[in-house]
Amino acid sequence: MTSEPTVQEGGCRCGRVRFRISAKALITSACHCTGCQRMTASAFSLSTFYPTNGFEVTMGEPAIGGLHGALRHFFCPHCMSWMFTRPPAMDEMVNVRSTLLDDVRSYHPFIETYTSERLPWARTPAVHSFERFPVPEQFPALLAEFASRSD
Repeated sequence: MTSEPTVQEGGCRCGRVRFRISAKALITSACHCTGCQRMTASAFSLSTFYPTNGFEVTMGEPAIGGLHGALRHFFCPHCMSWMFTRPPAMDEMVNVRSTLLDDVRSYHPFIETYTSERLPWARTPAVHSFERFPVPEQFPALLAEFASRSD
């Protein structure tokens, strides 16, 4: 997302749950893991990490779905759209399903994860690919590189 507006809005498919983002994206990604494939009924999930303090639900009340474990996936309770995820031990970030933003025309994944589980035909334009997730030590450099490309 190269030229993000200051404020972005989005919502679920039926429109009963809406959210607002007032922070710059930290990083964009495509995840090829089988869990994301099953939750999206697609080849991968597309997401953008934002600082938690720049994300707010403005209408409706999302419900926890998915596996109901430490990784908290939030869905619209009516249309069941997978909206965002709050990763464990990362309270400062929220992982928003990018295609739920009202304007996603400039979206592209910067990293792709779990390529070890990628469907043979599924390709993305991601700059960096990882067989699983990047190791924690790689994140500062990835975030810095993404920020330098999206300014």
